[in-house]
Amino acid sequence: MKSIYIAGILFVLAGCTKNFKDYNTDPTGTPNQDLNVATLFIPLEQEIMYIQDDGYQTGQNLNADVYAGYAMPDQTFGQALDNANYVFIDSWNTEAFSSIYTKLIGPIKNQLAATGVSTTNPDYWAIALIVEVEAIDRITDKFGPVPYSKVGTSMVSVPYDSQQSIYQQMFLQLDTAVANLQAYIAAQPGSKPLASYDAIFGGDYTLWLKFANSLRLRLAMHLVKVDPATAQAQGQKALSAGGGLLSAATDVAAVLASSANGNDYWQITDSYGDNSMNASIQSYMTGYNDPRLPVYFMPDTNAGHTSQYTGIRIGCNIPPKPFYSGFSKYNYNTTFTISAPEVIMTAAEVWFLKAEAAVRGWTGAGDAKTDYETGILTSMTQYGVNGATYITDSTSKPADYVDYLNATNNAPAQSTITIKWDPTASNEVQLERIITQKWLAMFPEGQEAWTEFRRTGYPRLFPVVVNNSGGTIDTKIQVRRLAYPHSEATQNPAGLKTGLSLLGGPDNGGTRLWWDIAKGNF
Repeated sequence: MKSIYIAGILFVLAGCTKNFKDYNTDPTGTPNQDLNVATLFIPLEQEIMYIQDDGYQTGQNLNADVYAGYAMPDQTFGQALDNANYVFIDSWNTEAFSSIYTKLIGPIKNQLAATGVSTTNPDYWAIALIVEVEAIDRITDKFGPVPYSKVGTSMVSVPYDSQQSIYQQMFLQLDTAVANLQAYIAAQPGSKPLASYDAIFGGDYTLWLKFANSLRLRLAMHLVKVDPATAQAQGQKALSAGGGLLSAATDVAAVLASSANGNDYWQITDSYGDNSMNASIQSYMTGYNDPRLPVYFMPDTNAGHTSQYTGIRIGCNIPPKPFYSGFSKYNYNTTFTISAPEVIMTAAEVWFLKAEAAVRGWTGAGDAKTDYETGILTSMTQYGVNGATYITDSTSKPADYVDYLNATNNAPAQSTITIKWDPTASNEVQLERIITQKWLAMFPEGQEAWTEFRRTGYPRLFPVVVNNSGGTIDTKIQVRRLAYPHSEATQNPAGLKTGLSLLGGPDNGGTRLWWDIAKGNF
């Protein structure tokens, strides 16, 4: 009996149902021996950003991108209350939870693994493992404990793994991936067997190796509060790893846009008209006179305001379109075009990770000031602007927010942090400076930006104007996670029960994740 994932992995089922029945497979099933394994990678890689599922808007934009202070829709999608004012829409959380299992993790763990590729093509398996780590990290950092190690082992119930266990598994998977790639590169330097089947690096294994090492450093930094020993050990392992880290402005992990629907940011901004600038990123970029501002966003189009950039504040009252439709939107004309790749990780982010590692005293991190300034300049180069004077600016600060259509939403800047590096500042001030600039450089990738905000408290974001969570989410602390979709209670009740036990708190947006410890950064 063939696995139900043969159909799923070939993506011929256009209307898949997003639940455990999709990603659980008969453990006695046999692989499709005629399957061309190489052709699987582009669909798997694209689903990191919900591209194959065409679900980016509800899977990430209306949660992580908004909570990270990057995006805000200019409408409420027919909902009186929604994610932006802390009332979760279950169908949106379902997309965020399920589709990556259906079209990425399930297929890798079942159909791809069943082909024996880990033995026949360990280089292919390395890429699959890195893709899987990137994907499961996105899910666990949204929800907390989730199914992982037992996906595909039962048609009845799938237990949840603790977030600590998932992180341990991710580090082990990266160990295997790195070893496989190092061995292949040493034996066949310059060979690119996946050149026509890789939507991220065009089959360049040296870049995949750098990405794996960089991903390890990112994951390690997540753990500095909950498990500083493991954080430092894994971080230093990444910093000293053979093959190096993403470092040049061109070292960007970005996945090719969908040939059917185009770049997700283009789709939800230009095609749908639903994706605008968040007031938080407006505050920082206008206050700093950031040269990337016109690269990231388009100016306001309302009469009398066409020379300025205006964002929408999270949790504010949004009347029907076109009330806020003239406010600044993502720049879909020159940056987030219909064919632009979608960024997963940049070299600039890695330089900021190194800067924080240096502040924390990790071996191999280098000099904090050098790393910090290199991070800024790498981002500027990536976007074709000059940052030479930006890094020397010691006076510019984030700007107050003014909503010229509704003064109720006006708010003073949340931070006074400046740009220029100050070696005499405390570790906490240095960290705020690092994370603030890192956040600006990571745009538009809101998932990791939201994680770093929760981990560090930086950058300082505007709180919601109206909090409709009924007290479950603290307005000042802000949202910490997404709630599990309701379908879990009916389709995987035993698994959900283990997940709730591992979560250690109520299933709402106020419960902190395992690594999200309520204590100081140092």
